[in-house]
Amino acid sequence: MEQWESVLKKKKKKPQIKRVKGGVMYRGEKFPGVNKPKRAPKGSKKKYRVLAHQNGKYRVVSFGARGYKDFLQHKREWILKKLKKTCPVCGHKNDINADKCSNCGADISDVK
Repeated sequence: MEQWESVLKKKKKKPQIKRVKGGVMYRGEKFPGVNKPKRAPKGSKKKYRVLAHQNGKYRVVSFGARGYKDFLQHKREWILKKLKKTCPVCGHKNDINADKCSNCGADISDVK
């Protein structure tokens, strides 16, 4: 019986979090806040780190691929392909760089 009482009386460990100016300190590392990402150090394999908090537990999670300079570079090309000018005369959707409607030949250079 004494054995179980000692197990039940164990104190819960407090997380090693201290509030400091501009964020929180966790295990000697400064984060901008809980659940807010920050840039990882240069030697890290991942690009970002975040101090995650869920159900009373704290954990440092690293994420993001390191080799990409611009993660939107392909998305921008895709968006430019989707952008179209609508002809005010016939309603036909034309290429964003077109000056004349390919359907009716109306001038669409001033349409945005």
